[in-house]
Amino acid sequence: MSHSTITILRRRTFAAAAIAAFLLAATPLAAQSPAATPSGEPAAVKKLVEQKFPGAAVRNITKSPYFGLYEVQLEDQMIYTDSKVTYVLVGSVYDANTKKNLTEAKMRQLNRVAFDSLPLNLAFTRVKGNGERKLAIFSDADCPYCARLETELKNIDNVTIYTFLYPIDQLHPDAARKSRIIWCSADKVKAWNDFFDSGKLPDNQGDCDNPVVATSALGAKLKVSATPTLVFADGSVVPGALPAAQLEAEMTQAAAEAGKVAAAKK
Repeated sequence: MSHSTITILRRRTFAAAAIAAFLLAATPLAAQSPAATPSGEPAAVKKLVEQKFPGAAVRNITKSPYFGLYEVQLEDQMIYTDSKVTYVLVGSVYDANTKKNLTEAKMRQLNRVAFDSLPLNLAFTRVKGNGERKLAIFSDADCPYCARLETELKNIDNVTIYTFLYPIDQLHPDAARKSRIIWCSADKVKAWNDFFDSGKLPDNQGDCDNPVVATSALGAKLKVSATPTLVFADGSVVPGALPAAQLEAEMTQAAAEAGKVAAAKK
């Protein structure tokens, strides 16, 4: 199981446990006054969620097409509730016909970032083929799943890759030092490739002006909690070392979505 998968599962388990704890600590539903229940408008539901689950940060809330429930995004967790917040469901909704995870798709839509807003000066750039497609990666030098992704990227062409050096100190305490040394190389792309191919680092002290601290702050702002994390042209944020075929599919879909957005702005 990958570091990214473990991190995601831990965060989801924690979120579910926190919600359960809130539920256990809440006033019994039978004791609540029906007259105090707000209407089913999203703003009112949001207020009631925050009242019943103190400390819960509601990032988004919308009426879902499922059973009249509301979708409530708490950090990276989606829950579902009725208009009176009488019941709460934690988990994913699937389309039984297509087997598509509808909750995951909605979370990807909500968590999109504006690709053009990324501070690409904090990343080093690789251009493969005509470079017409775009992909940003938050990567940790000592992450084995980042190494797996680099192997998959060898089978990808016609893309410009922006790599943000994003060491996760708790897992890889030496990754920040290695990141600084790679950045301080005269040829960052070669240094990165050589490191993943052979473990060889450039001959420098890593004491040049580097973006590692700023990149860590950027990742925290974007809620990047695992490596590798990929950002596609349409702003979709996907954690994990995707295989080449899935990378191709994601980039094709992202390019199409980005094109639609660009056309709508004209």
